[in-house]
Amino acid sequence: MVMDRVLIVDDDIELCELVTEYITSEGFQVATAADGPRGLERALTGDYALVVLDIMLPGMNGLDVLRKLRAHSRVPVLILTARGDDVDRIVGLEIGADDYLAKPFNPRELLARIRAILRRTQAPPVGEPGSEKITVADVDIDPAARVVHRNGEPVELTSVEFSLLEILLRSAGQVVTREQIAQEVLGRQFFPYDRSVDMHVSKLRRKLGDAAGGGDRIKTIRGIGYIYARPSESRPPAVER
Repeated sequence: MVMDRVLIVDDDIELCELVTEYITSEGFQVATAADGPRGLERALTGDYALVVLDIMLPGMNGLDVLRKLRAHSRVPVLILTARGDDVDRIVGLEIGADDYLAKPFNPRELLARIRAILRRTQAPPVGEPGSEKITVADVDIDPAARVVHRNGEPVELTSVEFSLLEILLRSAGQVVTREQIAQEVLGRQFFPYDRSVDMHVSKLRRKLGDAAGGGDRIKTIRGIGYIYARPSESRPPAVER
């Protein structure tokens, strides 16, 4: 069995050792880097399923590492932030982080976040339930290949954005609550003051642009969640088998 490889970029050696010991016992292979430049190099050249990236790093801070990494790679990234540091958290999500975890944290929670991210990035085999292509108006997604096209042109999405779009398209014309998104996309409970869901929706909106006939593709239902607007002239989402 091939084990998932995880890269941890953090200058806290004791923390790296603790996390490495814990998640290795759960079946992962772990590599580490103690500074920004080395972490970026390893993330770009190594075959990793996920990168755990601290914000405060010597040589190059984690946000700069993430910016440079996203210019070349879609590898899932979980950022580590100081507790209560909303600015780093929001900026990290804006520039392409898949999720975040505040320090100090319980290794069990880190493991749960890692597994949640990997579940949504590992596509179902072709032919299995959930692998069918979905088309709504000018947007179509292929869950098995994890690719998105708008008007036939590819759209680059992070793993979270892809999973978010998939759940919205599968429920096109129906409200998807923030609680559903947090549970099914982020793999965790939704908290009222957690802005990560809204940040991911905002980024997805920008990448998809306006609907073919004008207006928002993803509409906000205040206090509840979001709805992917289905053109009135279109039929229900087409499913190709």
